[in-house]
Amino acid sequence: MQIETPRFGTIEYQEEDVLTFPEGLLGFEECKRYIVLRHRDDSPFLWLQSLDVPQVAFLVTDPAAIVPDYAPEMPAPVAKMLELDESTPRLVYVILSIPPGRPHEMTANLAGPLLINVVKRTACQVVVEDERWTTKHRVFPETASEEEVADAA
Repeated sequence: MQIETPRFGTIEYQEEDVLTFPEGLLGFEECKRYIVLRHRDDSPFLWLQSLDVPQVAFLVTDPAAIVPDYAPEMPAPVAKMLELDESTPRLVYVILSIPPGRPHEMTANLAGPLLINVVKRTACQVVVEDERWTTKHRVFPETASEEEVADAA
């Protein structure tokens, strides 16, 4: 299968590559099917590309790359909806925001992680109610140079 996107052009994918978000993402409830694309082979960043609305793509990363001790409490209803138990393989991503022209000010939404059941290929965005995890956690230190940011991407 394939999809034509404005950001990446034509993308070929298999049905087993598709992640389904039954409830969509906050503000993007109509987008339920996504694929994950690598930003670059040596980059910690990935793209979550919508298959329902080709113009929609989110830059994401594993939060452990930003905050090594990130471990928000996952609500029991979410685990039940995604059919997760202690042994189920899972992934956690966070959505990144980049202010136009200021990549060194990139932030991560640690209050709204994406939880993925790797086996079932189902996922959801979780709202974490813990003041330690904000929607605007800086990815790079304020002192990061443009070179350091470019190297990390």
